[in-house]
Amino acid sequence: MFNVGDKIVYPMHGAGTIDSIEEKDILGEKQSYYILKMPGEVKVMIPTAKAEEVGVRNIIDKGAADKVFSILEQDETEMEKNWNKRYRDNMDKMKSGDIYEIADVVRNLSFKQKEKGLSTGEKKMLNNAKQILVSELVLAEHASQDEVEELVDNKINTSFMTFRAEEIVPNSVVNKFIPFDETGTSNE
Repeated sequence: MFNVGDKIVYPMHGAGTIDSIEEKDILGEKQSYYILKMPGEVKVMIPTAKAEEVGVRNIIDKGAADKVFSILEQDETEMEKNWNKRYRDNMDKMKSGDIYEIADVVRNLSFKQKEKGLSTGEKKMLNNAKQILVSELVLAEHASQDEVEELVDNKINTSFMTFRAEEIVPNSVVNKFIPFDETGTSNE
């Protein structure tokens, strides 16, 4: 049982603060609901009786937030080549509500987007995963949404440059038209 003021995560939606606990009569059935206030003045009602079943949990602490940032700094993990299977695997990770799995989805899809772009469905998934990740990190880090988004982007950009930059530069458009040798001079 959670209390008013608790910061919790609602899987597939993100993190917020319990604004109130209210009795509602919906379809002739009285039920108790957590009223979760989320970023952007969004309010979500979660049945208290089903909260544990749907995976509602407390937000992470500072130590776990540091681990999330370290995941963002790592190389991407192996993903399916088939986009349909990859989409399902990533969706399962997001549904789990596990912040580390969500960080993995954000990093992997960000890498894929930088390398060759994403389908519309995967772009939407990346945006949703990032919003869920940022909403929890904002509360865990006691920071603004802009600060956390910038930090997440910086971690991903740094890890991408660390693990992928060499693979991309030799195949750049410029090198196809103006061949360079190791000294940086033209071969012509």
